[in-house]
Amino acid sequence: MPNIFFKKKNTIRINDILLSLNLKKKKHNFIVNDIKELDEATKDDITFFNSFKYVESLKKTKSKLLITNKKYNNLIPKKIDTLLVDNILLAIAKITLLFYPSSLNDIYDNDLKIINKKKFPKLKFGRNVLIGKNVKIGKNCSIGHNSIIESSVHIGDNCNIGCNVIIKNSVIGNNTNILDGAIIGKKGFGFFPDKKKNIRYPHIGAVIIGKNVEIGCNNTIDRGSLSNTVIGDGTFLDNQVHIAHNVKIGKNCIITGQVGFAGSSSIGNNVLIGGQAGISGHLLIGDNVQIGGGSGVIKNIPSNSKVMGYPAKNIRNFLKDNKLND
Repeated sequence: MPNIFFKKKNTIRINDILLSLNLKKKKHNFIVNDIKELDEATKDDITFFNSFKYVESLKKTKSKLLITNKKYNNLIPKKIDTLLVDNILLAIAKITLLFYPSSLNDIYDNDLKIINKKKFPKLKFGRNVLIGKNVKIGKNCSIGHNSIIESSVHIGDNCNIGCNVIIKNSVIGNNTNILDGAIIGKKGFGFFPDKKKNIRYPHIGAVIIGKNVEIGCNNTIDRGSLSNTVIGDGTFLDNQVHIAHNVKIGKNCIITGQVGFAGSSSIGNNVLIGGQAGISGHLLIGDNVQIGGGSGVIKNIPSNSKVMGYPAKNIRNFLKDNKLND
């Protein structure tokens, strides 16, 4: 599926990529289609491998061209052409900018206009609502005062958008409620710390929100870097929840107030998370998991588990340990 929010440069060849990485050029200067993560890459895309956590994805990837470093080189299948670099993520940032030159631009949408009543005759809306180009809004929707829907956003049927909401780089399913003050689709907190300055990481992903979802007041949901940030059907988010780039939350989850998700963690279906819990990055949380309020999750949690505390542990062990300390 083509990226509807960021324009891709028409033709990038392998030697363009090698030049950006200060690597030796190839004789056969073939076209590279796009840059994608292991699971989504086709045989014509370039991808990357930077953690042992993604070995299974590495085995299944269809890509024939991959960025990595010497640490992981012996894990790469022989059928894949490997480009070795010192800093994998910095290399991926440079390549992403090659394909998507505007991907670091996160300023306001200059194409915003007051809603055209003729274009959206059945839409209910408050004062000072602004809409960008190519926005699609379904039937029986409403948008509150001072909200902004930026270009190319898709909103399904029977959706209610509150006041002072900003939505960009997002696709929203039917019957979804987004309450006051939510900001959805902004760039993620991705950068490379350097002694002289911090280097920003481009974000070309989107936010995909399913059907029958509720997004609470003052939620912040960052768009993905390469893949999308996803909120599954039927999931409810309380107020002041933060969801970082590339997070995947399953169906029918309940996330209570002030929960924070670090980037690239995957949450299963029917997960319950208590207030002020924190989920570290790149973790797998299974289905039907319950996480107590104030917990700090720093490792994977299998399905049907109940955990609490910091670091989060089986709730029986947590209660036993705290009883002994009384």
